[in-house]
Amino acid sequence: MKFIGAGARPGRPLVDHDSVLTIPNLLTIVRFMGVPLFMWLVLARHEYGAGVIVLAVMAGTDWIDGYIARRFDQASKLGRVLDPIADRLALLAVAATLVIAGVVHWLYLAALVVPDAVLLVLTLSFFHGHPDLPVSVVGKVRTGLLLLGTPLLVLSRLDTGAADQLFAAAWVVLGLGLVGHWVAAYNYFWAILRKGREQKQHDGGHG
Repeated sequence: MKFIGAGARPGRPLVDHDSVLTIPNLLTIVRFMGVPLFMWLVLARHEYGAGVIVLAVMAGTDWIDGYIARRFDQASKLGRVLDPIADRLALLAVAATLVIAGVVHWLYLAALVVPDAVLLVLTLSFFHGHPDLPVSVVGKVRTGLLLLGTPLLVLSRLDTGAADQLFAAAWVVLGLGLVGHWVAAYNYFWAILRKGREQKQHDGGHG
């Protein structure tokens, strides 16, 4: 089974419907709810094991909602906007939590925030809202690597007897994820510029 684009039906184009109450959208909401739960478990309770379970559920819903949307024709315009926001919120909030907990250095959070901040400013200057760009393969792989590396890093805080190995594996995966994060940001940067300029030319031609 393929992980990227899983559930897609050959010869059936993916159509974004106007539906709101869909299973993929509900799973995305679950992902939103997992963020404060993870923060509470790690910062207030110091329950790293339970935090890993929450992260695993969040990562699972990220794949499952995409599969259901493609397989059962439940893609929606709302989901197209909410899904990447949920992914980004999860990655940034979890990183901030781990910085506060002393698990990672603040530079890790900065490496995530800086490209997103640049893209946000560029997006707002051109579109004053969501740019409605398709998620790239690099972006999907990046998200998957970061969602995999984070629980490995949290697991390294547990007394499992393999803390050093888990720590090393986590940073190999997170390092690849950060490289993908910057590559995806670079590609989105130019995609936003192109679409923004085309939209301005289109609006100017009809002015």
